[in-house]
Amino acid sequence: MSQSGGLKAYIAVTAAYWAFMLTDGALRMLVLLHFHTLGFSPLQLAYLFLLYEVMGIVTNLSAGWLANRFGLTSTLYAGLGIQIVALVALAGLDPSWGIAFSVVYVMVVQGLSGVAKDLAKMSSKSAVKLLAPSEDGALFRWVALLTGSKNAIKGLGFFVGAVLLAALGFTTSVIAMAVALTAILIAIVLFMPSGIPKGKKGTKVSAVIPSDRNILSLSLARIFLFGARDTWFVVGIPVFFYAVLSDGTEDGARRAFFLIGAFMALWIVAYGFVQASAPKLLRATTQNPASTVAAARYWVGVLSIIPALLALAAAFSLPGLTGIVVAGLLVFGGVFALNSALHSYLILEFTKSDRVTLDVGFYYMANAAGRLLGTLLSGLSYQVGGIVGCLAVAAVMAALSWLAARRLEALQPQTV
Repeated sequence: MSQSGGLKAYIAVTAAYWAFMLTDGALRMLVLLHFHTLGFSPLQLAYLFLLYEVMGIVTNLSAGWLANRFGLTSTLYAGLGIQIVALVALAGLDPSWGIAFSVVYVMVVQGLSGVAKDLAKMSSKSAVKLLAPSEDGALFRWVALLTGSKNAIKGLGFFVGAVLLAALGFTTSVIAMAVALTAILIAIVLFMPSGIPKGKKGTKVSAVIPSDRNILSLSLARIFLFGARDTWFVVGIPVFFYAVLSDGTEDGARRAFFLIGAFMALWIVAYGFVQASAPKLLRATTQNPASTVAAARYWVGVLSIIPALLALAAAFSLPGLTGIVVAGLLVFGGVFALNSALHSYLILEFTKSDRVTLDVGFYYMANAAGRLLGTLLSGLSYQVGGIVGCLAVAAVMAALSWLAARRLEALQPQTV
């Protein structure tokens, strides 16, 4: 494929991924804030997202094989299509249903959304390995740009979700997103350029499990890395901020929605910006994969310190605690972004071109497992220990990721 053809395909894949992540971020904030105002406990809120993460584990294991068998564009289109179905289904939620049935219904719909997200993610990330130019640092730059821009778009989605909830209400907001995503899917199908490899027959299902120790170790580190983030991110911090910002009135609730959505959006956008800038910040053009492994070990060690210090600040109720938490989590976001960018590059460096969808699928299965673990711990740790317990558990998760990353120390990446 020519470099210009590869660039056009990369742009098309990125546009599709952006469209998906905008709705994914908005939907997450809509569901979280809407059901919190209905009186759901932190643990019940966590339950709403559990099947989303469980399906991510299942989907990533199978998506790598499906993309290898049927082609990356097929799984990308399927991801966008399933997200539209999930949005339409969520619009059918009836307020008169009991809490138990509502939880189960939303869990199932979120499970569909989890399938959609990981089909889209695996397809987009795998395409980068196949489309990136071969010159030094190009792979790191392309994957960092895709991942960083995606997270900035998802952060915007958090804010959009909060604004839509306050301005239009839950059902109208969900329908509007379904209509917009349908239009985007049609446009992408019509204008997707050729150049993305098609599937190949004969791929065995057993091939989804990697034998390379590098990939297994990196996947283990990924589990605990995202467990560290989602332990505070999914339920704990939004509920903590709502308690601080809302005065119990309807206007106070709306104001809290905007402020929480703005913070979550700012965090994700800043995280995405740092992630996209990671090759420059880490001088990727002068690094080799071995030095990148060393950087991955170093930065996750730094990450583990941040929530531990925040937990101590919360435990001693330091003056201006809310401001300290906000500042600390922004720092956490910057360091987390470097870790995530390093991982996203290393998985593509370690894998071979003929296994890229399989290994990337397995790696993002580990990512989903970490998110599942973090989601459950977010509701549980906040309900049991408040903000202190939530941040302390996040510190433990980051420390476990550091221990897993140390297994990469003596390993050398494969060459493609």
